[in-house]
Parts: sequence; structure tokens; C-alpha cells
Amino acid sequence: MSDYVISCCSAADLSELWLKKRDIKFIEFTYELGGKEYKDDFGYSVPPHELYQRMLAGEESKTSQINVSVYYDHFKKILESGKDLIHVVLSSGISGTYNSAVLAANDLKEEYPNRNIYVVDSLAASAGYGLLVDKMADLRNDGMDIDDLYTWTETHKLEAIHWFFSSDLTFFIRGGRVSKTAGFIGNMLNICPLLNVDYQGRLIPREKVRTKKKVIRRIVDKMKENATNGQDYNDTCIISHSDCLEDAESVKNIIEEEFPNLKGKILMFPIGATIGCHTGPGTVALFFWGNKRVD
Repeated sequence: MSDYVISCCSAADLSELWLKKRDIKFIEFTYELGGKEYKDDFGYSVPPHELYQRMLAGEESKTSQINVSVYYDHFKKILESGKDLIHVVLSSGISGTYNSAVLAANDLKEEYPNRNIYVVDSLAASAGYGLLVDKMADLRNDGMDIDDLYTWTETHKLEAIHWFFSSDLTFFIRGGRVSKTAGFIGNMLNICPLLNVDYQGRLIPREKVRTKKKVIRRIVDKMKENATNGQDYNDTCIISHSDCLEDAESVKNIIEEEFPNLKGKILMFPIGATIGCHTGPGTVALFFWGNKRVD
């Protein structure tokens, strides 16, 4: 039994069952849909398909940061159990929640001066963030202490690689990531943008690929180019999607065929509400360990 706890936020987009199985504690984001507030609780309050259908029907969606007091209560409960804490937050490149977590941790360090409390900016999003905390759980289970795990995480977190594409630009346009003109033309020409998360944890458009078939091929090529050991990659691979299981399965099938040494089966999860409120439906994301992000 470890003497410390690994914790994250629900925006890591692993399932509640998976996080509990890995003994990773979590705290839930909240979001608004159609003027009502919900917890980002792995789809229990609003199942993923319903979320995206309501967005397409015109209901406004927006997310909220976890505030200092919520982090404070979450952290204090763990510390009062007699455990030290390392909490990993959603990338500061897309959310300001890191600052809230740090403020809460600093307050508790004064109350618990003999305890270790670490907050890590994941510089990752969705199941790329999940990939990172899942690896941390492996290292903890192998006996790594909290100080070494913090050092390892800060050293290697940019090796959690994210590539994703969208076949529906509606919500990228609404969020300002794609201009209205570019989005209109993109939809007319059946363009699927290929994006990744950069070294500052920001979502960056990288390529414009015409047709879904070609972008599915291109995202697999990105894994070939960037994965540790190329097609001999033998670590975890995760795919997440926003209400487009068939597209996610297409990516999964190609990867399983072209990467024969994967560690276990490819894990598949729905994109949760915190990220999904911004991507909308039609997004497939691929996560794996690879070359450190430098741009």
C-alpha cells in the first residue's frame, strides 16, 4: 500500500471504473448545457450521445474551472486520511484551473508543513492527460516514492503525445479555433483538420486533410512518425471520441494491424463533457508515448 495518493480531474477522460481500478482519486469539473449546470461525471448526468445531440440542437454549452475552495476540500480530505498527495491538472494551455489547484495546495502546506503536496500541470488534455496519470499509477505500484514520481512526471509529461481530427467543424467555428469562412469552405470541401497538443499544452491545428478516409490514414501515420520505437511501440495506446464510434474503431483497427507489440489492448473512452463542450461531435483523438513535444 502506497503512502501517497495520485489524483486528477474528470477531464482526464478515463472512465470512473478505470480510475477506481487504478486507485486514482479524482475531482469533477462542471459545465452548463442549455442554462443548467451539470457535473462532468463520466456521462452519468448527461450521456455523451445526449450531450452532443443537445449541442447540435442549439443548446449553449460552456465549462467552468474548478475553484480554489473545491480543490482545498478535495486535497484536505486526502491529507486527513494520512496520505501525501500528487495532483495532476488539466493543461494550463487550455484551462486556468492549475492556478486554483496551486493556491489550494499552498494554503494546505501551511496547515500540514510535514506533508508532501505536489501539483503538476499536465500540459495534456482528455485521455492524453489520462495516459499520463495511468503511467504514474504504474510507477507508484512498482514502488516509486512520491518525490521521484513528481520528478519523473515533470521530466516525461511532454512525451504523452496527442493527435486528433474532427469531421464536424461546427463547434471549432463557434469556439473561434476555425474562422467562419475557413469552416464554411472546409465543410464544403470535406476537409478534416488534424490537430495536436503542443509543448505548451495548447490545441494547435497542424494539417488540413481532405476526406475522412485520408485523415484516418494520416493520424495513424503520425503515430508511426512519433511513437517510441515506431511500429515496434510496446506501450499503452488510448483512443477517445465524441459520439463517432465507427470512426474511432477504424483508427483502432489499423493501429492494431500495424503496431503488433502494443501493451495490452487499445483502450477506448468517450470524450468527456469538459473537452466535448468545445469539440462537439465528430472528434477522434489518439494518445501514445513518443518523441518529446518541442513545438
